[in-house]
Amino acid sequence: MKETIKDLSKSTVVSIGMAMAIFCLVGIVFDIGYKGNFCLENYRFTKMVIGCALVGLGFGVPTIVYRKESLPMPIRVLIHMGIGCVIYTIVAYAVGWIGGSATIGQGIIIAAIQLAVAFLIWSLFMRYYRAEAKKMNDKIQAMK
Repeated sequence: MKETIKDLSKSTVVSIGMAMAIFCLVGIVFDIGYKGNFCLENYRFTKMVIGCALVGLGFGVPTIVYRKESLPMPIRVLIHMGIGCVIYTIVAYAVGWIGGSATIGQGIIIAAIQLAVAFLIWSLFMRYYRAEAKKMNDKIQAMK
């Protein structure tokens, strides 16, 4: 149980940190794109930061599903990414990352890009953890 809480805490902190880092980088891009006139009013920045933390939780907490060995990997990925992407989409509409002045077509393109980024990050983490598992297995085999 302690190990599960430790893993969950680590995943949550890492995912919130990544969400905040991406938020800051995208903010810089928008600030440059608007030539320094990027303006947020009515606590919009605060709402976006809170939304960013919620997105981090939405992708971090469901990683607990990877500890359930009895579920096939595609189901675990579907649960993890499904929960994360649904939370992301709700938060994105709520804080204005998607919607507003965008047309339906632009909203779909924005959502597709954001989902692609989520799956890219997931695939990078999966690649890292598979490489770590391979290293450990190789060390175990070398000890025999």
